[in-house]
Amino acid sequence: MRCLLMKCRECGRYTLQRDKCPYCGGELKVPHPPRYSPHDKYVTYRLKAKLVGERV
Repeated sequence: MRCLLMKCRECGRYTLQRDKCPYCGGELKVPHPPRYSPHDKYVTYRLKAKLVGERV
């Protein structure tokens, strides 16, 4: 099932549009977290990417 709800990275408002925010024109992201799995093979890669992204 596709995510219908999107959240603007700049103003924080929610919208149903998929390309850009109708309020400020900002970039949209999916507000839902990924599903949790105890057998996730990629958790170390995601954590490293998150830490590197916070430092930049």
